[in-house]
Amino acid sequence: MSAALPCGAHERGNTLAEFAVVLTTLMMLIFGIVDFGRAMYVYHLVGHAARAGARYAIVRGSACSAADCPATNASIQTYVRSLMPELNAPDVTVTANWSSSPGCATGDNAPGCLVSVNVVYDLKLFAVPLLPVARIHMNSTSQMVISQ
Repeated sequence: MSAALPCGAHERGNTLAEFAVVLTTLMMLIFGIVDFGRAMYVYHLVGHAARAGARYAIVRGSACSAADCPATNASIQTYVRSLMPELNAPDVTVTANWSSSPGCATGDNAPGCLVSVNVVYDLKLFAVPLLPVARIHMNSTSQMVISQ
């Protein structure tokens, strides 16, 4: 015959298993909250960078007389990337396009023409680094009329 076990002795180790399940769930929740916060921050940052890049371009049109005029695609890229030092610069894609509009004088970079700045960044997530959906595509475009 076997001796009767004291109350609760047959549940030894159960607490550790339950703790592991709860800790895993809690850590995924915390990482998800952190990733959501990062995603919102980067979304705001990309939008602001696109607006600032368009603003940079509209005050540096063909009629501008400053040393860094007129704005070029390369100068806009450099300026926009300088606004986002916490992001990996090679992962940030900046594209500037000049297009004619009804009030546009001759030339692409002339006053009255439209400039469009597009900023793209793929955010890498911490919570699910091995899944194929571990990146969020952030994209923002700003379009303004060249003033000088």
